Amino acid sequence: MEQEEQAPQHLEKTPDYTSDQTREDRRSQAATQVVAADAVGAEEVPTIPIGSLQTINALQPEVSVHSVASMFQVQSPTPLVVQPEEYRLTLGEQFQIWRDGLRPAYLPLALLPVVLGSVLAWVPTVTAKRPLGQFAWTPFIGAILVALFLQFGANLLNDYYDYLRGIDTSNQFAPGGLIQQRLIKPKRILTSSLLLFAIGSVLGIFVALRGGGLVFLFGLLAIAAAYFYSATSRPLATLGFGPVIAFIVFGPLATLSSNLIQSAGHLTNSAFLYSLLPGLLAAVIIHTNDLRDLEEDAQAKKRTPATLLGLQGGRWLFLLLVLSAYVLVVLLGFPNKAPHWILLALWTLPTLVVAITGIFRTDNPAGFHTVMRQMLSLETAFILLLVAGLIINTLIPVLPHIPEHLIPGI
Repeated sequence: MEQEEQAPQHLEKTPDYTSDQTREDRRSQAATQVVAADAVGAEEVPTIPIGSLQTINALQPEVSVHSVASMFQVQSPTPLVVQPEEYRLTLGEQFQIWRDGLRPAYLPLALLPVVLGSVLAWVPTVTAKRPLGQFAWTPFIGAILVALFLQFGANLLNDYYDYLRGIDTSNQFAPGGLIQQRLIKPKRILTSSLLLFAIGSVLGIFVALRGGGLVFLFGLLAIAAAYFYSATSRPLATLGFGPVIAFIVFGPLATLSSNLIQSAGHLTNSAFLYSLLPGLLAAVIIHTNDLRDLEEDAQAKKRTPATLLGLQGGRWLFLLLVLSAYVLVVLLGFPNKAPHWILLALWTLPTLVVAITGIFRTDNPAGFHTVMRQMLSLETAFILLLVAGLIINTLIPVLPHIPEHLIPGI
């Protein structure tokens, strides 16, 4: 016992080795030593009594594994977002869904040319003897309904074929998308589209009887353009003709057809020049839509002027088209004896400046979507101010005769 107590004292008196060589010698010496553990008696090892093991074994049936599927308490979790099915939707919800699919925001493209063409046909009928002119309301309402049905049918058909080609599947700004969102079955979209086309075509036949053979030709061209814009394996929209089709259909075809219907087949002299105005603005709107969808259209291999020209080239095309409309209205309104009141359309210049600034500053879909909405508002205001200018310019010379016409004997 005394020797064991002296061992630590001997170690404490060992001199401190500070050199690297000495430390290395000590590591080598320690590595060759064998360390043995103290022996422990068998009686000191902890053991489990045999009785306890038998008890655990007896409890084994109570610790069995059961299938989770067979437990009635376990149910599938309710998803956080459930896509509504058609049979679950209320009438109001279905109306809202179909309303979004029909894209009413784009209706000015189809309706405003009809209004412009009809007013252009009314202007020559205003005289001193008939200061309010002669306006055929029934053909006008019929033309409006034809444009309405064809536009709605074209929108649903575009939705159907975009779904088939995988276009606008993840575009949060693209309108429609009823099939992509699994709100309406594809078959119902296609059937509804064809039904709207049929109603518009049949109604268009009766309306065109007043306008003559040229209206039938224009109507056939408009229906064919609306259908082949999205349909078939190579639609016109994927071949880079989107803005061109918009210019033709929403410009000369719609304006001249309504002008012929209102005037019973007699085309107004300046109707063609005026028809270029809604056509140019419609082309600008469709082109802005293409700029917004540029990346997704490029991935889907859809050709548009935006994908062919690129972002910068698309911006300059936007500027060229929109300025052409304003230059044309100035040329129509400034010359001597011209209807100067149509220059009211220039009140939209502040909105135009904002749109042009936006188109050159933005480079993301959200920015282009904002510009497109501005252009829709601009076209609506532009054409309505143009129509108001035509009406004011026509009524001013006959204002003294209006009371006589309304109240005979004055």
